[in-house]
Amino acid sequence: MERNNRKTNRIHSLLLVLTALIWGTAFTAQSAGGDVVGPYTFNSIRSLIGAAVLLPVIRLSDRMQLTKHRPVTKGDRRMLLAGGTACGIALAAGSNLQQLGLYFGSSAGKAGFLTACYMLIVPVLGLFLHKKCGWNVWAGIVAAVIGLYLLCIRGDFRVEFSDLLLLLCAFVFALHILIIDYFVEKVDGVRMSCLQFLVCGLISAVPMCFADMRHAAGGIAGWTQALLGPDAWIPILYAGVLSCGAGYTLQIVGQQGVNPTVASLLLSMESVFSVLAGWVILGEALQGREILGCVLIFGAVMFAQLPLSGDGAPD
Repeated sequence: MERNNRKTNRIHSLLLVLTALIWGTAFTAQSAGGDVVGPYTFNSIRSLIGAAVLLPVIRLSDRMQLTKHRPVTKGDRRMLLAGGTACGIALAAGSNLQQLGLYFGSSAGKAGFLTACYMLIVPVLGLFLHKKCGWNVWAGIVAAVIGLYLLCIRGDFRVEFSDLLLLLCAFVFALHILIIDYFVEKVDGVRMSCLQFLVCGLISAVPMCFADMRHAAGGIAGWTQALLGPDAWIPILYAGVLSCGAGYTLQIVGQQGVNPTVASLLLSMESVFSVLAGWVILGEALQGREILGCVLIFGAVMFAQLPLSGDGAPD
């Protein structure tokens, strides 16, 4: 029984690593799409596409009787609605705070580092929810934060207003992980993922009207013109189908049975895959400190996955 649990845990951990890989390789598309059509437009449309992509998946899963926790009663549907709404609000707040941090001048590297600080916030918040983790996980988190610093930060590190927005973004993403952890065993994960994208897309459409469209005829005309070109739709579709439809759904499925702190550590590998994708695809050179940062993060993830016995065992 214990061996089966460990095998299931490894599978879910691999799903979270695959999620980080998808997010890391999709980072270029997200940056490019936001520059063309505006950050809120990009977040709104890609989220709605993510919701639409999952509709046939839900139907096929039901037909093949693969759905776990399919809602049957009114209580089931209320639980699903609560989970999807809560996740969608957190996702919209976190992603748009990240965009604001970038808009107010934070570099992409610093944004990646500060956002990934949810690794530190998740276990602290988890203590209040009786989500304990072993000493090896805490050690892995410290090593991963050092690795992320080496990987992302260049030059002086000064805290500015944009950085505070990104720290708030990290706090929200930590809440997002804990919300998923609360609902994931109670509802169908794919349905909850579909609902969270719908909620995120609708919420992001509000600032889209005022910031990206500028709430004026001239702004709407320019916004419409930007949406007509392939430079907008290629990254939107890529991020909508892969980053949203596949990535966030894999996150929800992968978090089943995985300690949320370990999940946050696995998902932080997004930064590593983003750098490696730039090296492989774009031919970007890797400095020695970046290589050391990648090694530290990979080592931290492996160390945190080691099974412990006794009181220090992960929950």
